[in-house]
Amino acid sequence: MRIALGADHAGVDLKDALKALLDAQGHTYTDFGTHGPGSVDYPDHAGLVGRAVAAGDYDRGLLVCGSGIGMAIAANKIAGVRAAAVTDPESARLSRSHNNANVLALGARLTPEPLARDLVTIFLNTPYEGGRHQLRLDKITAMETPA
Repeated sequence: MRIALGADHAGVDLKDALKALLDAQGHTYTDFGTHGPGSVDYPDHAGLVGRAVAAGDYDRGLLVCGSGIGMAIAANKIAGVRAAAVTDPESARLSRSHNNANVLALGARLTPEPLARDLVTIFLNTPYEGGRHQLRLDKITAMETPA
């Protein structure tokens, strides 16, 4: 699977730690930054990852900031992105199986690394169920274009 990675200064360490997991699972990825502890604005990195996923250049995106919330909000402004800020295994599973989320947003200040590894694994390995959920996703997609 092709993964687009991005983080702000609060999430860079967790993002970098998750690369080993992606390597071990055989995924390919591009790191859109940031690459150090200097302060950056999370919408910039959410935009890079979100646009890359929405364009179809990557299968999924992984964003990390302090809480995961800001990254998810910013990424969800991009048509075609369904970003989910998750904090537990069940929300990671449901974000994929029911919502077909294509971007996972994690909070480095709220998510210990072992849990983050579990959440990423669940997110990447859970299939979308389709069926009754597709009608709802179609309605969400329709909201992306002006009336």
